Amino acid sequence: MGVILDLLTQKKVLISDGAWGTMLQAKGMTPQDCPEEWNISHAEAVQSVATAYQDAGSDLILTNTFGGSSIKLAKMGYEQRVAEFNLAGAKNSLIGAPQAIIAGSVGPTGEFLQPLGTATSEEMTAVFTQQFTALLEAGVHAVCVETMTAIDEAICAVQAARTLDADIDIISTFTFDPTPNGYRTMMGVSPQQVAEELPKAGANIIGANCGNGIQQMIEITGELREHTDLPILIHANAGLPELVDGQTVFRQSPEAMAALTQPLVDAGANIIGGCCGTTPAHIAAMKAAIDN
Repeated sequence: MGVILDLLTQKKVLISDGAWGTMLQAKGMTPQDCPEEWNISHAEAVQSVATAYQDAGSDLILTNTFGGSSIKLAKMGYEQRVAEFNLAGAKNSLIGAPQAIIAGSVGPTGEFLQPLGTATSEEMTAVFTQQFTALLEAGVHAVCVETMTAIDEAICAVQAARTLDADIDIISTFTFDPTPNGYRTMMGVSPQQVAEELPKAGANIIGANCGNGIQQMIEITGELREHTDLPILIHANAGLPELVDGQTVFRQSPEAMAALTQPLVDAGANIIGGCCGTTPAHIAAMKAAIDN
């Protein structure tokens, strides 16, 4: 049993962190910047995000390594710095939030496995193994494979992490969209498929993040809970995105998210945090709702 599962035996609900991109953009990061490079050039700013979420009450905090795979970093010319960026990202969260559980964040590569793409499962697994090796070397307490849409890619990532560490907690979350046939990912994956397939690969916490506000996440959580007894992690956006003056904004207030926190727990969520648009204020409000 890993540290997250252990803590869940003591507390019914854990509080996770909120958005990282939103916070780093507020500190000056631009769309032209590589977020993972900021782990080196703006280490103190990255550490301060982890600290802010710890101060807001987060039990679980991620790392600024979402796009830290060699495939993603190659798009900005940094494919040779995978180990450096991921080590630094993990250490920044560990330094910034020493009282929290730190989970290494790993997102999708943006590439498809055969036959839709050119990558083999062995090649994809090797890419994730490289990233996880650096995160685990830095000392993260868990890993989070997040924002996935393709089940085969997620399985490669989870299996890579499980091969490297037989005991660490592995979280696997997907991004779902509403369709006429219910919630599905961009690649057609249903919550039921996630609940049935990812535990076989080695995940011991599953869930959903991004793409939806907390209201929609209540429905997704309920469907996941129908098909699993594993802990469920939910990171909802601060409402649905709106385009204002050419900028994507998320308007849901901390108070509005807090008002829906208990219904999310009632639906079956065990770990609750935020994604796009959420801040430490949102996390603090959700924690207060749980505590009360």
